[in-house]
Amino acid sequence: MLVLLAAYATVAASIPWWERRLGRAVWAVAALVPLATVVWAGTRAAGVLDGGSYEESLRWAPSLGLTIDLRLDALSLLMLWVVAGVGALVLLYCRYYVEHDAGPLAALLLAFAGAMIGLVLADNLFVLYVFWELTTVASFLLIAGPGKRAEQRRAARQALLVTAAGGLAMLLGFIMLGQAAGTYRVSAILADPPRGGAVSAAVVLVLAGAFTKSAQMPLHGWLPAAMVAPTPVSAFLHAAAMVKAGVYLIARLAPALADVTPWRPMVLGVGLATMVVAAWRALRETDLKLLLAYGTVSELGLLTALLGAGTRTAALAGVVMLLAHAAFKSALFLSVGIVDHHTGTRDIRELSGLGRRLPVLFGVTALATASMAGLPPLVGFLGKEAALDAFLHGTELSGHQQLTVVLVCGSTLTVAFAARFLHGAFGGPPKGRAARSARSPEAGFVAPVAVLSGAGLVLGVAYPGTAALTTAYADAYPPGAGGPYELSLWHGFTPVLGLSALSLVAGALIHALRRRSAAVNRLPRLTDVQHAYDRAVEGVDRLAVALTRHTQVGSLPVYLTVLLTTVVAVPGAALVAAAPSLGAPPLWRYSLEPVLAVVMLAAAAAVVAARHRLTAILLTGAVGYGAAGLFLVRGAPDLALTQFLVETTTLVVVVLVLRRMPARFDPGRRSVPGRVLRGAVAVGVGAVVTCFALAAASARTAPVISPGYLRRAAETGALNVVDAIIVDFRALDTLGEISVVLVSAVGVGSLIRFRDRDAVRGTDEEPPTRFPTTHWDEPRQTWLPGAGERPGGERSVLLEVAIRLLFPSILVLSVFLLFSGHYRPGGGFSGGLVAGLAFVLRYLVGGQADLGAAVRLRPVAVAGTGLVIAAVTALAPLTVGGAPLDSRLVTWHLPLLGEVKWATSLFLDVGVYLLVVGVVLKLLSAVGVSLGEAGAAAAREEEGSVR
Repeated sequence: MLVLLAAYATVAASIPWWERRLGRAVWAVAALVPLATVVWAGTRAAGVLDGGSYEESLRWAPSLGLTIDLRLDALSLLMLWVVAGVGALVLLYCRYYVEHDAGPLAALLLAFAGAMIGLVLADNLFVLYVFWELTTVASFLLIAGPGKRAEQRRAARQALLVTAAGGLAMLLGFIMLGQAAGTYRVSAILADPPRGGAVSAAVVLVLAGAFTKSAQMPLHGWLPAAMVAPTPVSAFLHAAAMVKAGVYLIARLAPALADVTPWRPMVLGVGLATMVVAAWRALRETDLKLLLAYGTVSELGLLTALLGAGTRTAALAGVVMLLAHAAFKSALFLSVGIVDHHTGTRDIRELSGLGRRLPVLFGVTALATASMAGLPPLVGFLGKEAALDAFLHGTELSGHQQLTVVLVCGSTLTVAFAARFLHGAFGGPPKGRAARSARSPEAGFVAPVAVLSGAGLVLGVAYPGTAALTTAYADAYPPGAGGPYELSLWHGFTPVLGLSALSLVAGALIHALRRRSAAVNRLPRLTDVQHAYDRAVEGVDRLAVALTRHTQVGSLPVYLTVLLTTVVAVPGAALVAAAPSLGAPPLWRYSLEPVLAVVMLAAAAAVVAARHRLTAILLTGAVGYGAAGLFLVRGAPDLALTQFLVETTTLVVVVLVLRRMPARFDPGRRSVPGRVLRGAVAVGVGAVVTCFALAAASARTAPVISPGYLRRAAETGALNVVDAIIVDFRALDTLGEISVVLVSAVGVGSLIRFRDRDAVRGTDEEPPTRFPTTHWDEPRQTWLPGAGERPGGERSVLLEVAIRLLFPSILVLSVFLLFSGHYRPGGGFSGGLVAGLAFVLRYLVGGQADLGAAVRLRPVAVAGTGLVIAAVTALAPLTVGGAPLDSRLVTWHLPLLGEVKWATSLFLDVGVYLLVVGVVLKLLSAVGVSLGEAGAAAAREEEGSVR
């Protein structure tokens, strides 16, 4: 199963490559993966339908309980066939429907299918949630498409907001449910269902998430709005896959939670109300896709009620209707796509006589419509009869007679809108431009529709096979008072048969009267949920604007003051209330510590009085260098080296940024009250942090962890315990931290470059003039890179040549620090910073042109390669049965060199090294667009401020 999920991800990622070589035939390549899924599921069907299951587990962090648990049982097998089978047919259909840019759509459809497969196979609540949200993100991208149409962007945003909000509520429910059960394994929860007040609250939250995903009223508005997406997307997501996630979750948890107090009232009330109201709305629609969309909402309501009822017959009816709905609704959406593709319209007021013009399409569409209406011998009839029997004879359900009446009303309206759809799309005599322009579609275009429609007929006629597939799940419930219900096309002349016939006759009558009577045709309007959503979004936008106007004032000092005041007030108040003992730590251990402390305090105090930005930055750097000195005095050379390098790199980058700003602080913003307030906040933060550190140290009860690190460092092959902690003991932290660093650097660089582009586009000023040559050491020939980037007076040939001579040596030093980190101070981070500083020197003496000559790779490529190496190093142990981020000590016996020992965690250090170098290069490329122009611009700005 893990290999199956990996196949979806791999093929989806490679689709653009296949498209460049195969063109539109790429759809066949994409369809191979879901077809393989169908075959694979078939090979496991016998064991699963006999009551067995297949399980796989990937232990990610066992000590934290982080595992990927997958399980194939009867319900997931059925969903697997639905998702993969319909997905394969939709992908083959796209070969004829999609004319341009097939790659992105094929990749997204395949990625969505993989996420859906992971969702139905998940046996862990957290894993299920992850795949749940992956389907949400994929559906957002599929609905939005290329993002060129405003209505598609709006619909995608609505679907994302509604379903993601429901997903967050569901996640909270999962946590409460898992805590109450003592496990997050779904199979374990089903085997030993928890009870209690927390479970009741969890049920409400979980059902809220399921209702949003399966478009239950009043949260259904996103599904009709999503009909702006391409028809294949609607056929797959909104008929067979995404909208089935909610009803699948209900079906999965119902055997354990159906008896919990709020479960049945919620699923029965919401489900049946949705069925009737949405079917009524479908009778008003003139757009074929919108008609089917409201029909889908109606049928999802029925599935919610059946699969959540908690009885065997209802569960059997639910899974049969789930199969039937996936087949007939996907077929109907695809047939609408063909009609729209060949006529240019989906409006039933403009369509007429297509049944005669397109007889094959009409035939297969009529077959699917008959299954939707519940006509024998189709599978829709089997599910409809089982549903009526479940409610009519379901004495376990409170008010089962009233439920039966509502079900018959909903079935009647379903027959009516089914007849409206078929007649509106294909009925009447041929007339109008749409009918005359229609041409017969290719056989391959109609084939997926025919297969899906034929599946409804086969599943109905061969009902013993359908029963074998569906009863394996339904048998998880008690058989009921009257014995287990059996699927059959003929149960005799029973009340259920009479109710089924009544719904057919009444539905046909409603359709006939609606066509002939204007009074009946003017159906009363119901509350427009879309209007309510729009008003809610508009209100939130207005509230956001009002809050932003008062809180986002555009002043960094104000933001920092608010944040730091909160730090002082909240944790500080808790500290004062607890009044812990701060202990009696020694003031210092070495005589040099007070000297460094005085230097740091003096520099920090001087920052407050500084008038020039450069002076303030240098004083701030002095505080950092003083901290590095303290590390060194305390016997932490690794920390000291890292602090020195970070402080130096930060200082250079900030100075480059200052070239774009005035040299002096704005006197108007340095009022005495403001300075006093900021000083008080700074002192308060320092006092709170100091007291917290002292309180935490004095409150220690467990032994310190450092002896354990020192004792076990030899297991990693490291003599330097700091490096062992970074790349072995806390390697997961390192991987997360370097990922954050890369994302932050890319974000900052992109924002700066974006602002620079806007500044260039929005100004008509001439580029700054070059200053005349006035210095004796100024180069007279442009033989070095970057000679035209800055005024010549800012360059020195002596310095440039010296830096070029030192540059290789600095790089060698950085590599030495990288590989020596396991044995002495150094490591990937320190080595990367040293290499970054080498490139900083090249940039300072030669500008971007010289930097480009020194490294010809894009900064993002360098940093990305480092992250990929680190990630591969983390996952590589899985291939040999180990745990992620596990490292091994390797010993080589080499000629001449003798015994050489090295640890596999060295590759993680290499990844950190490359990422740090790439981040430094990215920052240089962002903040240093042109040294000369930046300096001239800063000079002009300073001159203007003085005037």
